[in-house]
Amino acid sequence: MPNRKKLAISLAIIFILNIIIISLFQEIQKADAAVYRRGSTGSVVTQIQQKLKSWGYYFSSVDGIYGPATEQAVRYFQQRNGLYVDGIAGDQTLAAMGIQSSSGATPQSNDLHLLARLISAEARGEPYIGQVAVGAVVLNRVRHPSFPNSIAGVIYQPGAFSCLYDGQFDQPVSESAYRAAQDCLNGWDPSGGAIYYFNPATATSAWIWSRPLITVIGNHRFCA
Repeated sequence: MPNRKKLAISLAIIFILNIIIISLFQEIQKADAAVYRRGSTGSVVTQIQQKLKSWGYYFSSVDGIYGPATEQAVRYFQQRNGLYVDGIAGDQTLAAMGIQSSSGATPQSNDLHLLARLISAEARGEPYIGQVAVGAVVLNRVRHPSFPNSIAGVIYQPGAFSCLYDGQFDQPVSESAYRAAQDCLNGWDPSGGAIYYFNPATATSAWIWSRPLITVIGNHRFCA
């Protein structure tokens, strides 16, 4: 009888250890799935390559293989966008690209953070309605056939927003920018459907003045 009791206890301990090992293995798999680096393959790598190629960071073939060229492109993207530069596409880098990671972040939450960062950088010091209008321009571009069809694509389109090149995009995001981004995503568009805006005091492009004016909010002119 004592031997049976010892056997039962031993089996119970083995069972519990197996459960713990399986759980740890699943967590490791989950963590690994959210990180893409040299040697990784699959559909997410293809998405990474497609986005980086459309934004002018990646120039090789889109083959779903995370090779040296992809790693170099990710490094360049990270460097230009205030991210930790390691050439590895983890949660923060994927979120900045607008790609859903397997760690639970949703495209919607990624869009909110990215849009808020853009609003904070481009409309810092503007009245609240002006901040919402700047975010609305991004969403109007997403829906417009002449622009990329995602928030990340619009924001990272080469030359689209000066804040990505003057350091403003890397500054802390204001609380009002998060509220403005949420209002934009909820459908508020004070810009009247504008796809361009500019500050007449700092604009250097003659072309932007040719765009039909829709409204003026704060220091920005919003145009069609």
